[in-house]
Amino acid sequence: MLSTEFLITSLVVVLVPGTGVIYTISSGLFMGFRASIAAAFGCTVGIVPHLLASILGLSAIIHMSALAFQLVKYAGTAYLLYLAWSMWRETGALKFDEQDKKSSMLQIAMKGFLINILNPKLSIFFLAFLPLFVSPDAASPTLQMLLLSAVFMIMTFAIFILYGVSAHSVRMHVVNSPKSILWLQRTFAATFAALGAKLAMSEQ
Repeated sequence: MLSTEFLITSLVVVLVPGTGVIYTISSGLFMGFRASIAAAFGCTVGIVPHLLASILGLSAIIHMSALAFQLVKYAGTAYLLYLAWSMWRETGALKFDEQDKKSSMLQIAMKGFLINILNPKLSIFFLAFLPLFVSPDAASPTLQMLLLSAVFMIMTFAIFILYGVSAHSVRMHVVNSPKSILWLQRTFAATFAALGAKLAMSEQ
């Protein structure tokens, strides 16, 4: 049921840096390992609506309706630009008090969730991607799509955590350098702005 082609293709898709990867790396770099896990979790959960939409056929509506696609696209663009502006305004390391840590982790996860849920390309991608690996002889195509979706999400979460760990491993080299932190924050801000602009100019 799980083909080698599916696993390899999924791995390549997950490894390619996108908004979720950039967000997870920036969270691990500026706020530590736990923050990167929260970001990875939020981004992974943000995939669920797109997977469900693909299974239920709702992605076809977005694909066929120019207005629906444009609405979701510009909402995603606005949110990415908001993240870029928020990070650009920061003048030092992003920190939070111990008593606010739980709520902050939830906020980090929620931002990751919004980053992925507001990306209309994901719905269209899964609409075209998942059916390719569903066996024509499957007793329950829907059940097989759910299994494939679960495997994809597990891979996403694992790879994103590895990205977060890698970012955290170099965190101590820059955490004591305000200039380095500011430069990195501005770089990530510019990256989010560029991704937002790219999304805004994308077509169905």
